[in-house]
This record gives sequence, structure tokens and C-alpha cells, in this order.
Amino acid sequence: MNPKEINEAVTTYLWPQTFPLAVRMCQADELPERVRLPMRDLGFKVALCQAITMARRYGWVVAQALEDSTCSLGALSLGFLFPKKGWLDGSFGETLGQDRETAAASAQNLPRLEYGRYTHVLIAPLERTVFEPQVIVVYGSPAQMMRLIQGRLNAEGRPLSFDVSSGASCANCIALPIVADECQLVMLGPGERINCSAQDSEMAVAIPMSKVDQVVSGLEAGHRSGILRYPTPNYLRFQPQHPPHIMKLWDYLSAES
Repeated sequence: MNPKEINEAVTTYLWPQTFPLAVRMCQADELPERVRLPMRDLGFKVALCQAITMARRYGWVVAQALEDSTCSLGALSLGFLFPKKGWLDGSFGETLGQDRETAAASAQNLPRLEYGRYTHVLIAPLERTVFEPQVIVVYGSPAQMMRLIQGRLNAEGRPLSFDVSSGASCANCIALPIVADECQLVMLGPGERINCSAQDSEMAVAIPMSKVDQVVSGLEAGHRSGILRYPTPNYLRFQPQHPPHIMKLWDYLSAES
């Protein structure tokens, strides 16, 4: 499916409040002509979650390189910064007052792309995407994200497992689906909430392109069932019970004079 077809399916079946996104890791010479680079076009650096939010809330096509970045975890996850030994073994974390083993485990489990393989991450609303995405990212309510996961499960039926961390949700949106080649349910971290005003009602699902056809097909099948839909169809085929005063008023008004 091309980006516009994916966008049409997502907006038709989910009605998300922010733009569904296409993401691609690339080199500088692969950037489209119309793209915003934070340092060049805005005059300041941003966190990766900010770049994602600019695309999903403003509708911008945004690219980010190391020189545009402020967040070490985001840059590490994209392979823009080298993962030094002291970070990986926890000794750097120890200098910050962290337990060394815990710091090492946290560092080693951060989803990461190969260092130096890419120079830029490119993020665009699906409706404005002119490149071949690697990952589709959709933000929305738990009910909307449930529909995407149900769409994926429709293809095989087996349960999915997700890695959940207390931060670096940007890594789970981009690096993890590329590395794992599987859909990811993403709980938004504190950085995205503080810096990007992510709402308590929001979650995200990241879909590698290898799974997009399955997800969209599952969305369509669920919608046709009349049950697996968004908004969730409430059951209304029953006669309701009312408070006694409402029923007495009914009797009074319907009684013959």
C-alpha cells in the first residue's frame, strides 16, 4: 500500500485526532525538497519526540540529524550517537547516583539502530508523504490503538508481546519496530508528556511496513463485522430502567383524563 492508501484506511476506520505519520531513516541526499530541519529552519535544536509531535500536530514534514538533536536517548536510539562502553556497562550511570547494574540494563535494553548507518530521521504526515516509509506511527486513544492491534492479530490470531519502558517512547516508535519487524504498542514517556504535551488519554502504535497490509486488512474485516469498530458500537437493543419518579410521571401523563 502507498502512504495515501494507508492514510485513507486509518482515517476512515479510526478518526485519529492527530496526523498519522510515516517515518524513514535516511541519508541527507534522500531528504525531500520541502522539509523542515530544526536548526536550519527554526533556529533551535529539538528532542526526537518534539520532531514527532511537530509532524503529528502541525502537519509538517520534519527531518532531524545529530546537529538538530538535544536528547541523548533519542539520538542513541537512531544511531546518531556512539554508545560508549561507560554508558553500556552502567559506570556512567553510577556517576549520576544510579545503581550500576540497573543503569547497564537500562542502557543495553534501549532499542538502537546501528551507529552511523543513517544521518537523518524523516517524519511526515501520511497524507504528505512522498517517500517510502519504514514505519507507520499512529497516536490515539486506547480504544483506537486496540483496533490497530486487533487488525494485526486478525492475520494470525497469536498474541503479541511488547517491550514497555518508563521513558524513551521515541525509541519504541521508531527503532524498535525496525529492529523487531513487529508492531509495537507504545506508552508515552515523561519526556513526551513534559516537552510535547502528550495527553493522559494518548498512546501510540508503531507498524513496520512489512505488517501494514495485515493491519489494514484486519481493520477492514473488523469494521465489516459491525462489532470491531471505532467508535465502539454500544449495545442499545434493550428497554431501559428509569428512576421511580420518571415512571410515575409517565403514568400520570399517559393516564386518561
